[in-house]
Amino acid sequence: MPSALFVVSEKGYWGEECVEPLTTLDDAGFDVTVTTPTGSKPVIDDTSIDPDNPFVGAETAERVEEVHETDERLNDPVPIAEVDADDYDTVVFPGGHGVEWDVNQDRHARSLLRETLEGEDGKALVVCHTLAILAFARDGDGEPLASGRDVTGFPNEWEADIVDENDLLPDGRKLPYWVEDEVEAAGGNWDAEVDQDVSVRVDGDLVTGRGPRSSRAAAETLLEELGVQTST
Repeated sequence: MPSALFVVSEKGYWGEECVEPLTTLDDAGFDVTVTTPTGSKPVIDDTSIDPDNPFVGAETAERVEEVHETDERLNDPVPIAEVDADDYDTVVFPGGHGVEWDVNQDRHARSLLRETLEGEDGKALVVCHTLAILAFARDGDGEPLASGRDVTGFPNEWEADIVDENDLLPDGRKLPYWVEDEVEAAGGNWDAEVDQDVSVRVDGDLVTGRGPRSSRAAAETLLEELGVQTST
């Protein structure tokens, strides 16, 4: 049975970006493990389960919240420091603003991504705000993992519609960095394809997805890259 590791934020993950890949890989027969920085239950961004949010809707909010509350793997994660990339066929990094404070800054998470991309068989899926980890993590030569890679992720154009002039989020937290800026500064070939409904890019063993509405397509692309046959 193929295996997947999901690296999920304790500071606020975006529900759809986790649940869509999780259920997609479940349906494909993957054995899924969830990990968080400390091993505590991941925290969901309340905005991502708000039925009145036009980017979420009632159906998605209900489905995502149910998975968040009832999925045993999300309720009993393991610490990132205790997992090994070699034990999994793929590692998935869902997004959400919360990752800017924990997953992207976690040295074990960065090592996990590096080992996945530099290993012989592993593949990684990185979505939305977690793309910034590619700017902060280094490869075996000390270069940013973003350097020279074709990627998509949460664009500045969208971020500008969320934060105020002081980079404050609606919940009062100050955004520490903008994903697009960090990835481009680290040498990534950034194209979020903002004129497209979905944006997914593949560069070697790395699959990246722009945001919530690209998360299912990104997961399906990951399966294709892994050579997994699906019924859809």
